Amino acid sequence: MKRLLLGNEAVALGAYMSNVSVVTGYPGTPSTEILERFARYPDVHAQWSPNEKVALEVGVGASLAGARVMVTMKHVGLNVAADPFFAVAYMGVNGGLVVISADDPGMHSSQGEQDNRNYAKFAKVPMLEPSNSQECVDMMRAGLEMSERFDTPVLFRMTTRVSHAQSLVEVDAEQIKRSPKAPPRPFGRNVQKYVMLPANARLQRVALQDRLERLREYAETTPFNYIRWGDRSLGIVTHSMAYQYVREVFPNASVLKLGMSYPLPRKLIVDFASQVETLLIAEELDPYLEEQIRALPNLPPVRVLGKEVFPEIGEFSPQLVAKCAIEHGLLKPEEVTFPLADGKVAAETDEPDILNLPLPPRPPLLCAGCGHRGTFYTLRQLMYPDEQDIGLEGNDQRAASPYARGNVAQRRQYGIVVNGDIGCYTLGALQPLFAMDTCGCMGASIPYALGMEKAGVKNKVVAIIGDSTFFHSGITGLVDVITSGAATTIIILDNLTTAMTGGNVNPGTGVALDGSPARRVELETLCKGLGIEDVQVINAYDTETIERELNRSLQSAEPSVLIVREPCVLQARATYPMVSWVERDKCVSCWACLATACPALIRDNGKVGVIPEMCTDCEVCNQVCPYDAILRLEREGVPA
Repeated sequence: MKRLLLGNEAVALGAYMSNVSVVTGYPGTPSTEILERFARYPDVHAQWSPNEKVALEVGVGASLAGARVMVTMKHVGLNVAADPFFAVAYMGVNGGLVVISADDPGMHSSQGEQDNRNYAKFAKVPMLEPSNSQECVDMMRAGLEMSERFDTPVLFRMTTRVSHAQSLVEVDAEQIKRSPKAPPRPFGRNVQKYVMLPANARLQRVALQDRLERLREYAETTPFNYIRWGDRSLGIVTHSMAYQYVREVFPNASVLKLGMSYPLPRKLIVDFASQVETLLIAEELDPYLEEQIRALPNLPPVRVLGKEVFPEIGEFSPQLVAKCAIEHGLLKPEEVTFPLADGKVAAETDEPDILNLPLPPRPPLLCAGCGHRGTFYTLRQLMYPDEQDIGLEGNDQRAASPYARGNVAQRRQYGIVVNGDIGCYTLGALQPLFAMDTCGCMGASIPYALGMEKAGVKNKVVAIIGDSTFFHSGITGLVDVITSGAATTIIILDNLTTAMTGGNVNPGTGVALDGSPARRVELETLCKGLGIEDVQVINAYDTETIERELNRSLQSAEPSVLIVREPCVLQARATYPMVSWVERDKCVSCWACLATACPALIRDNGKVGVIPEMCTDCEVCNQVCPYDAILRLEREGVPA
């Protein structure tokens, strides 16, 4: 039978049908659904680890014990896991080990679009790249077999489009049932193989090179690398989702599709190149294939085109591939069977085609009732003390919020710098909150703040980080703050979940991935145990206390941790009997409340209005309004 599956769902299904029994990972778009889906299968162990490094190390341990293992993460997560990734490349495996790297060309939800194909070449491990859901299933099975056959981890590279696109998977009904569980391979003590002392590592380095040579022979015969012959005036070498675009744009061309893209099948590439007039290399991001193909010593004298045709930045699409091909004379416009651009003009009327006009931009916002909002609003006031409250038109000094009114002289000496981190709270950097100065990578907020402080920056410095990110990689930064004698102020936004990736469990939730109870790591106990004496827990909706404690900690000569806690509004799924409402006679259109960026607040005929269906009665806007114009009413009594 056939099933329509997301690529991520297909990866999970392929792992389950291939007797994977342990899956670990850290949530990160576009990889998150893989582990979430796998966890639904019976008789398996699936867990979110505190970070990718720990996840891979747990996976390596399970592999050495003989289990078949999959470890999932997004592309930047492999940076965190790079140390154990390179280590296990030397050690090898026992049970099959597949490491998922879900890359994000176009940076749909990432701070970078690094091309993790380079990790395969760097670590000298084989890499598979599916281009549809069927290949996700098939390559998972093959990857586990390859891992055990060649004693190596396998890098399984997904991309956003492969992960989140649906396509048909042919699966026998009986195959969906788990195969009879194979007993794990017994663990065999082997100090030379598993203990990476320099003397042992030197021997394993030789074994790694021998393995690579055998993998090169395997790459020549694997069915995942194949040629689809067509018009031989143009031969295209491609991979991953780019293959689907190439098929659509060049239906008649000859194509060499690389499903195993490291190590490259050199003989197959040379044979293909010798039979075409022009060799076009179509790959997203880096010229990874192109550089290796151009360097082949026996490449025939064929015209080779690559990044002079296609960009190195951003995600491909059929329109982009066609446009680039037309610009370089590889395709005629009349050969393209689909629209090349949005908003095209109809020749008959000279009017825009409204069905193809691009949608207006919609900036992302924190959810209505989000517990992070009050903290960022308070930080905004301290960051820009000499400005009017929010800079919206119609604002004046009379309309300044209670925070802007209070103790202006004291606030002016701060002009604080806010170092942010990775999570949904990163949206605090956007207008109108505009309350974040830096954001680099997971856990960097605390070391950034410490570095600024030690460099002698004149401003007071704050680090702001989420609970899951703090568990991921913020703890070591806090240790550095303690031992360096700094006076850094750290705000931990604790919404009791990993919200940005869909509300996943973390060490602070007290729940395991399968929903069973788990021991909860309490942030305040952890911080005090590390040596922070000034630890305060604050209700996220209590903006007055947030302001008071933040001002106090900024004046302290000792490090401070403010844990601002409120469950994620999407996870709580509560009902709210009260709702905010604007008394229009009192509203002076100062727009101070709109600085909170709550989507439940709107402009309504020159005044502020509230969308009652969105309001969660968090009371932040009530506290912010300088004219007490926002009331709280019984939801049933709200005027129509």
